[in-house]
Amino acid sequence: MAKIISCKSLGKQSVYDIGVVQDHNFLLANGVVASNCFNKSHSTAYAYITYQTAYLKANYPVEYMTALLTASSDNQDKVEKYRENSQKMGIYINPPDINCSQKDFTPIGDNILFGFSAIKNLGGGTIDSILKAREKRGNFKSLADFCSSVNLRLVNRRALETLIYCGAFDKIKANRKQLINDLDLVISWAQKRTKEKETGQLNIFDILKNSIQNNTNNQSEFAQEPSSPFVADFTLPKRLKLEKEHLGFYISEHPLKSVKEATHILSPINLSELENQRSKSKISAVVIVNEVKKIVTKTGKEMAFITLEDISGQSEGVVFSDVYEHIKELLVEDNHLMIWGKVDRRDNQVQLVIENGEVVEKVKILIVKLTLQQAVNQNFQQNLKKIIQENSRDKIKAKIPVVAIIGIENQQKFVRFGQNYWVENESRTISSLENADFIAYTSPLMPAAE
Repeated sequence: MAKIISCKSLGKQSVYDIGVVQDHNFLLANGVVASNCFNKSHSTAYAYITYQTAYLKANYPVEYMTALLTASSDNQDKVEKYRENSQKMGIYINPPDINCSQKDFTPIGDNILFGFSAIKNLGGGTIDSILKAREKRGNFKSLADFCSSVNLRLVNRRALETLIYCGAFDKIKANRKQLINDLDLVISWAQKRTKEKETGQLNIFDILKNSIQNNTNNQSEFAQEPSSPFVADFTLPKRLKLEKEHLGFYISEHPLKSVKEATHILSPINLSELENQRSKSKISAVVIVNEVKKIVTKTGKEMAFITLEDISGQSEGVVFSDVYEHIKELLVEDNHLMIWGKVDRRDNQVQLVIENGEVVEKVKILIVKLTLQQAVNQNFQQNLKKIIQENSRDKIKAKIPVVAIIGIENQQKFVRFGQNYWVENESRTISSLENADFIAYTSPLMPAAE
């Protein structure tokens, strides 16, 4: 393969769609003149398509992203990628809705409604059965109404569970655990009603309903619907975990949303911002561990490649053997971690080299309170620096960030110390600081769960 080593202008020359036999402005390393240029009509077609897509994305962003999501509805990785891109553009993807969703993704104002075709365990026959029943009967009023309206041979239990877990029934009944508990009773009840209708039988409730229809306009058509005893809904973490298992990603909310708000004082970045970080720059991030691939090096040591996720998307991380030995217990799927590391660029890819980590709920902050006079006093500054450095010698074990609060009441200013000044042992550090007349204490990064 020849390599272009320089380029110079030769003014206006005759060119052809394919092939340039005379000298031109591309000088190749091996001295040979390129004999096959890119087809001009082909490049023109590419340019025109590029212009069209750029125009649509700029002027009709919701419709454009809807089309991309629909075209990729059978590819979960692409759906997730386009969903992330939509969020960056300020377009929210609404969760699936059993009474509104169509087979494809649908633009709804400035947002996009999730399409049935991108939900796991829903085949074409299942989706058609749902849409036909909804078109014939109108909006479904309950899970029982839904089950008695669709063909349960096509919309099986697995499909029903998926629809419940991904939130498609939330606007009918928000308690997903209650719906799951009711499922067996409702399916059995709906199958019995369907069988009675198919055999031409009517039960006493149907007869009574037909005979006194004018007096029951305000009563539910499914007054005799079965239900199990009341149960509290899933906790938010469990609800979101099940949602991701059945949909492929979080759609109603992200489990790191509240964590991100609590950790702002440590200035974590979003994983989507890695591309914009300088190589070797030190960063922190709040992430969920999605996948861990442990490998053994040629020297017999263990290291790992991990897939990380946060609110903005996913990224790859690497934990080399010296760090892996200290934090391997933390590298468990679904763990919520605060990680620290540096940006590494190689082979045109960006990855995060993880240097430290801690479970988010265990992250503490060491707070040192300083008056304005203390903050500007060099003796106080040197003494504070000395004490902190004495307690931060082992950079692997030093996982407690230090923050100084300068001033009083509403005139306070927060100063965050760099990672080189994080400490290992909170009690020992506080004791040393108090002996030197500093006010110091630790505070959990995350508030205790109720």
